[in-house]
Amino acid sequence: MDSERTTAGIKLPTGKKLVLSSSPHLSAGANLRQIMGGVLLALLPAVAAAIWFFGWRALGIIVWTVICCVTAEGVWCKLSGRPVWKTVGDLSAALTGVLLALCLPVSVPLYVPPVGAVLAIWLGKQVYGGLGNNPFNPALVARVGLLIALPAAMTLWTPSRGMKEADYPARSSFIRSAAPDNGEDIDALTCATPLGVAGTMPKIIGKSEEAEEHFSVFSDRELLKRWFLGDRAGCLGETSVLALLIGYVILVALNLINWRVPLFFVGTVALITAVVHYTFPGVTPEPVFHLLNGGLFLGAVFMATDMVTSPITGAGCVFFAIGCGVVTSVIRIWGNYPEGVSFAILFMNALVPLIDRWCGRRPFGYVPLRDKNGGVK
Repeated sequence: MDSERTTAGIKLPTGKKLVLSSSPHLSAGANLRQIMGGVLLALLPAVAAAIWFFGWRALGIIVWTVICCVTAEGVWCKLSGRPVWKTVGDLSAALTGVLLALCLPVSVPLYVPPVGAVLAIWLGKQVYGGLGNNPFNPALVARVGLLIALPAAMTLWTPSRGMKEADYPARSSFIRSAAPDNGEDIDALTCATPLGVAGTMPKIIGKSEEAEEHFSVFSDRELLKRWFLGDRAGCLGETSVLALLIGYVILVALNLINWRVPLFFVGTVALITAVVHYTFPGVTPEPVFHLLNGGLFLGAVFMATDMVTSPITGAGCVFFAIGCGVVTSVIRIWGNYPEGVSFAILFMNALVPLIDRWCGRRPFGYVPLRDKNGGVK
């Protein structure tokens, strides 16, 4: 029967109107498309900053990468007999495309995004059963795969808008070749990222005047200000810390991420680099340098907080974020790569099942079985 039954003055649904499901029974009303749309909204400041500092080619790379990811998702669904438009319409492939594009340099060749799209969608997500089953962040799977397979294309950095100015602080440390005499524009030149420059500098063990001055080039206040705004070389989405912080506020306001992950991730990197720097100042730059450079905020805010590949409990998120910060710091200070955020998050993604097991909450009403001696079975 489809009629409604009245009990104590309350109309109760019956028949087809009665929906049987497992708990929880209180729904927030948000669907997958709305969640992905909210994350895309939070990424708009970072996209705008990329276009401002690197020009319209940045927008072209982002659009092209999104098209490649959506196409890769559609092809997989077609080959596997799954509904194409239903899967593509949840915006997860589009979000992966934007995140992957923000992990690429603006000078990346156009053949790289299609390769990255296949790695992200096919190898990073669909091979595990699709969205919700992937143990690793798809965009980071693609980034690391591209970095290993195509290192030259993934590390060809272009000067940002402000770096073309003659009064850019410590400009000669990043753009090492002079402008050509034939009038060719400086856009044709490549440059180094701050992390790349710091990574090539020899380490000085111990405390001395030489060690104290070793990384002084990175302490210029005007330089730090420009880095905070995003005026430096790097991947499209990792340059502007300000834009990423705005995205963090949007995500927290929309209740789309666990606020603990970015906070403890960034805080761990700051703590470790501070201890190392103030103990051995010639080994690594000061902590503010590490906070303002590389993909720390992009990874902490948008990658490590992925609800599929991060822990489900608050305590688990804290342990996960601290682990990401420790691995990132170790790679940055002592590793062969100048950046370690991508590797750190993927490594901790693999440990998420164990973290969830260790930090799992006891079910309500749970009473452990005990043996005759009072021990827990």
